[in-house]
Amino acid sequence: MVEIRLKKRRGEFALDVAFAAEGAGVIALFGPSGCGKTTIINLIAGLLTPEEGLVRLEGVTLFDSARRIDVPVEKRRIGYVFQDARLFPHLDVRANLRYGESRSPSGPDRIRFDEAVELLGLQALLARRPRELSGGERQRVAFGRALLCNPRLLLLDEPLASLDAARREELLPYLERLRDRLSIPMVYVSHQFEEVLRLATHVVLLRAGAVVAQGDVVAVSRHRELRTIIGTEALGAVVEGEIESVDAATGLARVKVGGGRLSIQGEGLAPGRRMRIQLLARDLILAVEPPRGLSVRNCLEGTLASLTPEGGQTELAEIDIGGAHLMAQVTSSASSELALSAGRRVWVLVKTVSLRGRVYSAGPLPHAPAAQDGPRSDATGAGSRSL
Repeated sequence: MVEIRLKKRRGEFALDVAFAAEGAGVIALFGPSGCGKTTIINLIAGLLTPEEGLVRLEGVTLFDSARRIDVPVEKRRIGYVFQDARLFPHLDVRANLRYGESRSPSGPDRIRFDEAVELLGLQALLARRPRELSGGERQRVAFGRALLCNPRLLLLDEPLASLDAARREELLPYLERLRDRLSIPMVYVSHQFEEVLRLATHVVLLRAGAVVAQGDVVAVSRHRELRTIIGTEALGAVVEGEIESVDAATGLARVKVGGGRLSIQGEGLAPGRRMRIQLLARDLILAVEPPRGLSVRNCLEGTLASLTPEGGQTELAEIDIGGAHLMAQVTSSASSELALSAGRRVWVLVKTVSLRGRVYSAGPLPHAPAAQDGPRSDATGAGSRSL
């Protein structure tokens, strides 16, 4: 359990947040610039001191203003990966990693050197100096050094922000591997919803120093506040589904989503695994009768849950497809001609090439609660640093 409650004023900016998440995973702090994301992780780390609040990890209290507990930075056992390069330039990769290991408390559960090297694919880099590494490789070394400090929590402050698109794509699978194979919770700061979609198990949506929503990615993807941050072009619903079969000839996976099925291409496809799929609202087409004679392979039957004006001549339709929810943009004229209204049976069409899906992890689908508005009352680059 990660439990955070923080209040901090810095000049005109006032931060007042509370959130909590159970189990290991990635808590993504997402919101526009200036909303307080980096301030939050600096408060968790102890680099800043809250006026009031609580920081508790796995039942261990690191800060509690009411009880006057404030564990020193160096004793919090928190790994921090920054945006900028902070590797020791005079040391090779092996020595940078060994420095992290030297700061780790002994114990049977600590991460071993060889394990960190294997997880992050660092075997071929151990004899190189930081100046001989690409930006993505330096980031991987930074993650490894932070892990070898044996932290109880990893803080990642936009660790991919300084990388180009190709290097970000290269590094994301390593972060997914850390999430899926380690029991260390992570708090991940990002302005890129694509990163949140791929990595997060819990999303905290922030605006102007306050939590406006939190929950899993599926629920937060439909939250009204997200629309104002990511814009209409990126607006869409995220759904999770289980792969039922994979066609060896075409590479298409058949994925059960709600009460329907989608055909989708992706990496790491295998029956029994689950996928997280983003369906952009602008890519979906609605019909009020079963379509026939079309090249589109994906057709999902559902019920129109709501229809909301989006400004101009556009409306946003939310469709329940048997437990999973999608969003589609329709013009007001089309909505009127089709007599769309809540409760109407509709069919949702989406091209396979429009789907963006990633295998998330093995195992059964988790329960997906609705996103929560505001703070919870019960919420009691390339360098790394162990705090």
